[in-house]
Amino acid sequence: MSSSDNRYVTQAVHDLASALWFGGSVMGVAGVNKSGSELTAGTDRIAVAASAWRRFQPAQWGGIATVLVTGSTLTAASGHRVAAQKGYGSVGALKVGLVLGGAVATAYAAFAGRKIAQAADAAEQRGEPVSVKDATLPTPNTPADLAKWQGRQRVAQFAVPLFAGGNIFCNAYLTQSYRFGQTAKGVIARLNPVS
Repeated sequence: MSSSDNRYVTQAVHDLASALWFGGSVMGVAGVNKSGSELTAGTDRIAVAASAWRRFQPAQWGGIATVLVTGSTLTAASGHRVAAQKGYGSVGALKVGLVLGGAVATAYAAFAGRKIAQAADAAEQRGEPVSVKDATLPTPNTPADLAKWQGRQRVAQFAVPLFAGGNIFCNAYLTQSYRFGQTAKGVIARLNPVS
């Protein structure tokens, strides 16, 4: 491997950013959303989680941006290798789709969080009790509009680690294109489409 072919720093930054995005989203779903469940007021349950997600957003978006930038850099540096090996181009395209899908899901989850806060405030102003189990789980007494946005946010938040994890899986697969045996098999498969 020549020094010009060695992208270990870019690869490491890409992997760390992917881990940040994946781990942070799992921690949010498993911990942040439930962090206010011991509080008495439903609005407080929502506000605690919303505050934590808001504080994490710069790191989360930084991770996503870093994945996009370093992924593009790695693709540009090894595009010839990926193109020469059967199957790697489609996995690369899938990886891009997963990152973009994950970014959209992340943005939608944040949007739904704002809608939850607005719906909780509106219910409180109408004098309705804001009854919720936690930030994304309604009770049977949760106002309909609030429960609707909680459901939407919950789906989006569960989708984010699936997209981010898929990105990591595809990255692991693509990294194998650097192994000599894999490179030889991929090139032979590309030259001999019958196999």
